[in-house]
Amino acid sequence: MLFLVAVVVLAAVAVPLVGGRLSALVEVRLRHVWVIFVALGLGIAATELPGLPDGVRAGLLVAAYPAAAVFLAANWRIPGMPLVALGAAMNLVAITVNGGVMPASPSALAGAGLRVDEPGFQNTAVLPDPQLAFLGDVFFIPASWPLSNVFSVGDVLLALGVVWALHRICGSRLAPSWARRP
Repeated sequence: MLFLVAVVVLAAVAVPLVGGRLSALVEVRLRHVWVIFVALGLGIAATELPGLPDGVRAGLLVAAYPAAAVFLAANWRIPGMPLVALGAAMNLVAITVNGGVMPASPSALAGAGLRVDEPGFQNTAVLPDPQLAFLGDVFFIPASWPLSNVFSVGDVLLALGVVWALHRICGSRLAPSWARRP
């Protein structure tokens, strides 16, 4: 999540530098915005509420994805949404086949300066026998950099979809213009 936020902030800063107008974002009509808050709430509850059994935490994390899918489907016409959906689907598959936990590469966690042996439930963790490990958190931002963390190929696709949407909607020179519909 931290990876995505950092990429979006950098992309937004770049928009005016490459001839785009951030004010164009107010012209976009998002549908079912409330659903994304439900998905975020489920994710936050899964990771932050004390005393929940690990199975409930895993279930909440997995349940956040169908909620996000409703938002993506309702806003499919917006540039970048298919790429965002593909990234989210890849993350959902990795999390689902691994019992509600995103598998993490021990070397990626170490490279990011994160502990491999955190006690309690972790939404990203080193697993003894991860399924589809290549879809897990295998990339990292080094510990010596700000916002060091681990991320997956799904996160990369998600970020690229958001960056594409941002630059296309704002009419930057990095993406062809998008005719906004009312």
